[in-house]
Amino acid sequence: MSPRTSAPLELLDLDSALSEEERQIRAVVRQLMDERVRPHVADWYEQGQLPARELAREFGKLGLLGMHLSGYGCAGASAVAYGLACLELEAGDSGIRSLVSVQGSLAMYAIWRFGSEEQKQRWLPAMADGEAIGCFGLTEPDHGSDPASMATRARRDGDDWVLDGGKMWITNAPIADVGVVWARTEDGVRGFVVPMDTTGVSTQEIRHKMSLRASLTGEIVLDGVRLPAAAQLPEAVGLKAPLSCLTEARHGIVWGALGAARDCLETALAYAVTRTQFGRPLAGFQLTQAKLADMTVELQKGYLLALHLGRLADAGRLRPEQVSVGKLNNVREALEIARQCRTILGANGISGEYPVMRHANNLESVLTYEGTSEIHQLVIGQRLTGLNAFA
Repeated sequence: MSPRTSAPLELLDLDSALSEEERQIRAVVRQLMDERVRPHVADWYEQGQLPARELAREFGKLGLLGMHLSGYGCAGASAVAYGLACLELEAGDSGIRSLVSVQGSLAMYAIWRFGSEEQKQRWLPAMADGEAIGCFGLTEPDHGSDPASMATRARRDGDDWVLDGGKMWITNAPIADVGVVWARTEDGVRGFVVPMDTTGVSTQEIRHKMSLRASLTGEIVLDGVRLPAAAQLPEAVGLKAPLSCLTEARHGIVWGALGAARDCLETALAYAVTRTQFGRPLAGFQLTQAKLADMTVELQKGYLLALHLGRLADAGRLRPEQVSVGKLNNVREALEIARQCRTILGANGISGEYPVMRHANNLESVLTYEGTSEIHQLVIGQRLTGLNAFA
C-alpha cells in the first residue's frame, strides 16, 4: 500500500485564506481542465496545435474571458478569483492560460479601459462569449523589452489613419478577429482597434517553437492599413497605456506560473512514492524528501505572495512594481521547481507521458514574455533607489 501523501498546498492550510466562492470558481476551472484539456494537451503540444476557437467558446460559456472586467457580458469577478482561474488554467498548460489572459487581460482590457463606447459595444460582448478572438500587438521583431523604440508608425491621411510596420510573437494572431495594435504617431504612442480582415493586414504563424507549442503565436504585418478615425482608442495616450495592460496581464502570470509548478510537484510526489529504487520508494530517500520539501516551501511562498497581490488589487491598491515582484519571484521559482521535478522523474522526466518537461519548456517562455526577469529587477530597483537604470 502506498504511503499517504499530502497535496503541496495543503501543508499550510492555504484554502482557509479563500472564500467559499473563490474555492468554487477554482473547482469549476480545475474540472474543466481535467475534462477538456489534460486528456489532449500532450498531443496538442507535440503537434504544435490548439483548438483555440473551440476552447474559447467553452471558456466563454463559463465566463472566463475578461472575467475580472465588468459590464459588456463580462463576469465582474474579483482579482483573486481571476488569479485562481489562471492557476488552474496553467496547471493544464501555459498555452491555455495564455489564450485566456491575452484575450481578457490584454485585448479586452485595452478596449474596456481605453476604448470608446462604440468600440466596447462592438467587440467586448463577442470576445467575452469567445465568438471573437483578440490579440495584442506591442512587441516587434527588433523591439521587445524596449517598446518605446517601436518602429510601427501611424500617420494621418485626411480623417483616416494609415498604419505600417510589424509585430512579432503575438499570441492568438493567426486566428484573431481583432487586434489592439500600438503604433508611434506624431503625438506619441497610440492604440488602434484593428479588425484583422482589414486590407493590408496579414499574419503568419510562428512554427518550430520549442516552448508554448500548444499556443498559436504569430507575426502581424501592417502594410498601408487604412483605418477610420474611430479605430483609435480615445483614452490611450502615450506608452503608459500599453504598459498598464501588461501590468494587468502580469497579475495573471503571477498566479498562472504557480499552476505549472503545482502540477509538476504533484506529479513528482506521486511518482516518488510509487517508484522503487534500491529496494525502497524514491520518496524514502533523504535527498528526494529535501527536494520535495524545498519545492513545497517555495510554492506556498509564491501562493501567499500571489494572494496578497490579489487582495491589494481588489482593494484598488496594487502598484506596477508590486506586480513585478510577483512575476519575478513566481515565474523564477516555478521554473526551478519544474527543473527539480524533472530530476526526480529521471529519464521519465523528459517523456510526454508526464507533464513536467512540457511545463518546464513552457515556463522558459513565461520567464521572458511580458517583461524579462531583468526588466522586473530594474523596475524593483528603480522603486528602491529612485534611479532609472534602464538605459
